[in-house]
Amino acid sequence: MDRQLGAADSVAADSVAASTFSEVVVDVQPSFNADVHSHLRHSRNSINSSASAADNKKGRWENLVLAYKTLGVVFGGLVTSPLYVYPSMPLKSPTEDDYLGIYSIMFWTLTLIGVVKYASIALKADDQGEGGTFALYSLLSRKMDIGFFSAKNLDSNSIFHEGAENKSRLGKFFEKSILARRILLFIAMLGMCMLIGDGILTPAISVLSAMDGIRAPFPSVSKSLVEALSAIILIVLFLMQKFGTSRVSFLFSPIMGAWTFSTPLVGIYSIIHHYPGIFKALSPHYTFHFFWRKGKEGWLLLGGTVLCITGSEALFADLGHFNRSSIQMAFLFTIYPSLVLTYAGQTAYLIRHPNDHEDGFYKFIPKSVYWPIFIIATLAAIVASQSLISATFSVIKQSVVLDYFPRVKVVHTSSNKEGEVYSPEVNYILMILCVAVILIFGEGKDIGNAFGVVVSLVMLITTILLTLVMIMIWRTPLLLVALYFLVFFTMEGVYVSAVFTKIPEGGWIPFAISFFLALIMFGWFNGRQKKIEYELTHKIDLERLGTLLSDPGVQRVPGLCFFYTNIHQDGLTPILGHYIKNMRSLHKVTIFTTLRYLLVPKVGPEERIIVRKLGLKGVYGCVIQYGYADTLNLEGNDFVNQVTDCLREHIEKYLDCLPSNSIDIQEEISALEEAKLSDVIHVRGKTRFYIGKNCKRFDRIMLAFYEVLHSNCRSALPALSVPLSQRIEVGMLYEA
Repeated sequence: MDRQLGAADSVAADSVAASTFSEVVVDVQPSFNADVHSHLRHSRNSINSSASAADNKKGRWENLVLAYKTLGVVFGGLVTSPLYVYPSMPLKSPTEDDYLGIYSIMFWTLTLIGVVKYASIALKADDQGEGGTFALYSLLSRKMDIGFFSAKNLDSNSIFHEGAENKSRLGKFFEKSILARRILLFIAMLGMCMLIGDGILTPAISVLSAMDGIRAPFPSVSKSLVEALSAIILIVLFLMQKFGTSRVSFLFSPIMGAWTFSTPLVGIYSIIHHYPGIFKALSPHYTFHFFWRKGKEGWLLLGGTVLCITGSEALFADLGHFNRSSIQMAFLFTIYPSLVLTYAGQTAYLIRHPNDHEDGFYKFIPKSVYWPIFIIATLAAIVASQSLISATFSVIKQSVVLDYFPRVKVVHTSSNKEGEVYSPEVNYILMILCVAVILIFGEGKDIGNAFGVVVSLVMLITTILLTLVMIMIWRTPLLLVALYFLVFFTMEGVYVSAVFTKIPEGGWIPFAISFFLALIMFGWFNGRQKKIEYELTHKIDLERLGTLLSDPGVQRVPGLCFFYTNIHQDGLTPILGHYIKNMRSLHKVTIFTTLRYLLVPKVGPEERIIVRKLGLKGVYGCVIQYGYADTLNLEGNDFVNQVTDCLREHIEKYLDCLPSNSIDIQEEISALEEAKLSDVIHVRGKTRFYIGKNCKRFDRIMLAFYEVLHSNCRSALPALSVPLSQRIEVGMLYEA
């Protein structure tokens, strides 16, 4: 056992450094789980009550301000899609009827998927204010007990398994079938991986499409030069991430507002001058007529038209940063009309100039406003890229804290905005991949093909998860569920089938990225599960701990020890027994600490720390709880002070309840203060798997892969700013 740099394996994330514990609740109930569950019930009721009060207080003006802010954060990818939709389509000698059919398809795609699915239905399926694919999976896991999370995140008796007594048949099927739960987990993981892929492709296609506008007034500018300029812009953008966006974020909404309101004005001008009758294409007749005439060719064109709805997932995924009303207001009254008019203007121009579709955006811009629009387009593309980069950081952070991704460094770049995070490793990997996509697949159609795969699959995954929410949680009438599923699954399924034909032409890019990420996530998750299973099987119960401490050869040395453990109910980590047998000692005051991430977005600060006495002299238990969207930010000394303050308050409550034992209680408080002043150490386990001959081949491969990931990921304890001299690692082999 060496005293060396390390971090508690029990800590799931490098960003585990915990937010400031301004309020601490101390419980004196005899059962630790009862303490946790009682507190969490109170917390949940408080959160719901405060949320309702807050919603009641929000006036129309506040929603208008929030709606304005969403322009710069939520809708960047969606509202800049006219830059690359038409150039991504493999059109061959298009006719007027072709363009009318394409516009009709885009209009109904925006209406059905944007307005009906996301703005009207998906925004109601929030997980305590958070949205997105993972929030849907979290909601299903909490409400129906069908999740597949590690034991440290959710114990079997958790109050978050709501509705277990009144499950639907589908819910009971998922609970009984481990295969069904694994498939559901895989779907949620795939959705997260695709969103990360979106963070790679959106910056590439947005900036490249915007910069391509240079070639219209300067035909001598080569495609290679445009690609190089786009790569330089992206490199600068990624290098600026470490400084955060707080200083420039106030510009995001004005830039996107200028784009949102200027492009439809150009569209109206184009409609009047080129084809005033364009809005007859709003009739679905033109959609059906298009497919009737074009057949397979029309089906293949869907790989390009699907890009008109790219970024729509952000309506749902960014719900946690705003509210439902503001997002709906911004989309329905600005973004949706802007896109309908902009696409109408583009289509009107192309009907009169049918062969200009490869530069379908800049060609329809009048010369008098060309350069202002070009500048706005370039800035809007950068803002859209920033939005997806920030969203990728948030997804990685949520995956890390829930033990689905190896620990990476997560830095909070703003003290005011909790969602503003930055990960150096992820940032540079994204930068390399974005630049590689531009330089290797610089042809806009290839990137568009890859982008179409991401957009269509994420939409389809959301539809599947929303259908499960409707059936198992909302208990929506089956007729309405069937109508929803039939319309959207069929529509998006057709889109997916079309983009799958583009896999050889660039569509393989997101599959390669997603497969690699999914392999990492599954390998890490599988290894953590195996580790938890071993610890639960070989845990040290309090009776065993008492026996170990009663050994005359075991000394109780002065000082305060934080002993990190993955398990906190009915036992302690097996590393404890290994530690006592070899060190032949335990500190006079030892706090067994578990950092516990829950399937809720946030845990109130008053519910953050829960402590109790474990029945042995100087031995205590402590659970520190977080939600997957919590901001974790705490210094080492603050951590120690707030846990000990909480513990002192807990002990003092016994003084009020048991005044006859006041002398013993005062001695206990004095012992705590003396131990804190004497020395403070943090003990963690540094465990590895011993892969024996009896281990199956699949487990051998996956555990070996996990060991590679575990050896190269960041540790978590340094994020608490614990001095090196206070850290101890205890090595131990777990037999697989």
